[in-house]
Amino acid sequence: MGRFEGDLERSAEKTNTELASDISKITRLKNEQIQELCPEKADKERLKKLIEIVNSATDDNGKILQFKENIEEFAGITLRLIKNLL
Repeated sequence: MGRFEGDLERSAEKTNTELASDISKITRLKNEQIQELCPEKADKERLKKLIEIVNSATDDNGKILQFKENIEEFAGITLRLIKNLL
């Protein structure tokens, strides 16, 4: 894997940066804040999914149900967001 390792790392970083940019477009967070809150790509994907639920046209009861269904997935990112607010 040695000769492709650099290419893979650059592609992963580009994807990670693009995901942070997508999130910053739909929130008040800046790219740097998103990178700090969500250093890993999986964290950014969870945050994006969480934001999509919050911004969906579904009523609050539907959103709560979606949160309950995904509580383990959202727990870490939710804690980081709340810590950031405090």
